[in-house]
Parts: sequence; C-alpha cells; structure tokens
Amino acid sequence: MNRRVVVTGMGSITSLGEDVLTLWKNIKAGESGIKVLESEAFTGIQTQIAGKINNFNEEKYLDRKEIKRYDPYIQYGYVAAMEALEQAKLDLDLVDKDRMGVYVGSGAGGIQTLLQNYDTLHEKGARRVSPFAIPYSINNMGTGIISIKTGFRGPSLATVSACATSNHAIGEAYLKIKHGYADGILAGGAEATITPLYFAGFSKMRAMSVRNEAPKEASRPFDQERDGFVMSEGAGVLFLEEYEHAKNRNATILGEIVGYGSTTDAHHITDPNPKGAVKAMQLALEQGGLHPEEVDYINAHGTSTLAGDVSETNAIKDVFDTYSQKLKVSSTKSMTGHLFGAAGAVESIITLKAMEESLFPPTINLHNPDPECDLDYVPNEAVSGNINIALSNGFGFGGHNAVIAFKKV
Repeated sequence: MNRRVVVTGMGSITSLGEDVLTLWKNIKAGESGIKVLESEAFTGIQTQIAGKINNFNEEKYLDRKEIKRYDPYIQYGYVAAMEALEQAKLDLDLVDKDRMGVYVGSGAGGIQTLLQNYDTLHEKGARRVSPFAIPYSINNMGTGIISIKTGFRGPSLATVSACATSNHAIGEAYLKIKHGYADGILAGGAEATITPLYFAGFSKMRAMSVRNEAPKEASRPFDQERDGFVMSEGAGVLFLEEYEHAKNRNATILGEIVGYGSTTDAHHITDPNPKGAVKAMQLALEQGGLHPEEVDYINAHGTSTLAGDVSETNAIKDVFDTYSQKLKVSSTKSMTGHLFGAAGAVESIITLKAMEESLFPPTINLHNPDPECDLDYVPNEAVSGNINIALSNGFGFGGHNAVIAFKKV
C-alpha cells in the first residue's frame, strides 16, 4: 500500500516567534533571534549567546500546575502541536483516534528537570526530589503528554538522533501513514537545552560561536569567518495526514511529503562523512521518483561549523553534480540558531512556507563566503522564485542523516 501523505497543520515556537506566522515573517525579513544570555549561571563559560525564548505564553494551553511540573521541552512541544492541530482544523470528536498518532522527538529530553532534581538531591537530600523527576525528564514524555491530551491512541514514537531527531520523526511518521498504519500523525521535535552544563560541554568541544559582542551576527553558515553554531530552544510540529482523509474533510493542504532518506555515516561521533548525507538525499529523491534537476531548493543543515558546512556542500555537489550551481540552498539556522532535535521540524515548516509564498529564505551573515562553500546560499536577503520541489536536510552527532522531500500541491 502506497498512499499520499500531506501536511495540513504546522506549529512552532522559536526565538523568532511563538507561532508559525511570526517565525515566517522574521525569516523573510532576515531577522536573527540570537540574544545575549542574562543569567549569571553562564558566567565563566566562553559562549554567552543563544536563541532563548522570552515571554513564553504557556498559559494559553497549560494550567499552572502543568507549567510548574512539565519540563520546558514538553511545554514547547505541546504548544507547537496544538497550533498544528488548530491550523489543520481537526475535529477531535469526529476522527478515529485509533488511527491518529504522535511522533515528537527530542535530542536531550527533559534535561532541565533532570539537572534541577540533581541539585535538589545534593542540596536538600533524597526526600526532596520530585516524584515527577523521572517522568518529565525522559525523552518520550513530550509525545506521551501530547497523546494523553489529544486522546490519540495510534502509533506513538519519540525519536532520538541528535540534530536529525525531528527529520526522523517526520520521515518515520510519513512511512507509517504511507503504508496504511495511520491516517494522521503529529510529527516533529522539541528542545530546551540552554543550560550551563550543555554550554560548558559544547564550549570544551569548541563547537559554539564565541561572537558574544555581536549575537545577531554569530550564526554565519558557509561564511569564512564562522566560528561555530549558536544553541537555541523551541519546537516544531507538523500534522501529517493521508491525502484522501484530508480531502474528505476539506482540509487545506500545505504541501506533500514525497520522499524520505535515512542513513548512518558509521564513521565518527562528531566528524561528518559526506557519503552518508549523499545517500540520504539520493534515497529521498528515489523514493519520490524525482530527478536531481527537479529540485528547486534545499534547506541545508548548515550549522555554521567549520567541518559541517564544507561536508554538506560537498555532499550536495556530489548528488546534484553541475546542477548544484543552479540550486538555491540556504541555512535558516543563520536566523534561528540551532534547535538540535527541533531543528528539522522548524526548517520543514520554513521550507513549506517558502514553497507556499515562492520565496527562497536567506542565509544571513554571509558576507565573506568560504571558498570551499561555493553554492548559491541566497546570501543575506530573500529571493523570489517558484519552489515546486524542496529538500530539508538534517544531520546529527553519531552520523545520523535524515532528509525529507517536499512537493507543492
């Protein structure tokens, strides 16, 4: 059984806005969501900037008790899922909930809950550790809470593959619907890793930008002066739906997923091998019955790291050969920063909006291109142009690769 799979709803929360429309408005304008961290907890750590979410209106969907208990990653994922369902206009009383699922992953899960309770254990003793310490720190609880609150009893999965997490969630959900095991799935990722521990760890790896004096210029994929990624938090969730199911309820179709490629480098924990990315893009194209020359745009993984940007550039050139010079490629992480497990879903949302409005999103802060990164990265300003077929790339530590192919409907 091979059924068509479409997207009928999208939700997001990022440092560029608490909903999809605000996110897209800022992406089109080339705005950056990166700010200086004000907390003294990060004192002494080299990097002092991040894509931090401020003034989050969690009370729109959650009561005070839930806000107090739920880890921020759960809150972000749930809010994004609710926005996606609202856009999809899905009547929860009419659908078959046994055919509705949730695939919302996270790279780190409830790390803030875990760290807070670790501190409580050492400062106040075991009796003061919260009974919710374990449930709200594990990676699958975002999916669990969304399932409980929607009543969706179909397939449920929380993918964990570092920065490829939400692309894997979307891809696996796509296959589940395509092959007839579900009619609709909320798919994406959520992350809330802006903690001193994560900052200290990545600083020791020399992976993050230290351009603290100019936070909005810090994330600069493919630029010769890039010095690392910028950590961000948030969530992105898409509602995937079987085509006939969507048509029968007169849903607005935002785009179609036509291919998914998933591979592993089997090479190194942090140093990417472009062969894995090449194969993932090729598989996404093959599954969609697409020729490379049909692709109009690639939303690149483009993290602003020295090795990663060159590796992805080489992978694109390998897959698309001479046509790679005609492709539009951009990294919207230049504006959002890197949302780790939520990155792929947020970038899929941006890709679908780009297709809808026929606009190639820019790679901002690209003023001095790296000679080894020689593709058209849509530098600094958005460019108008039709996008019929697009890829969204996601590559994670451990060599995990996941690529989604979208088509305009």
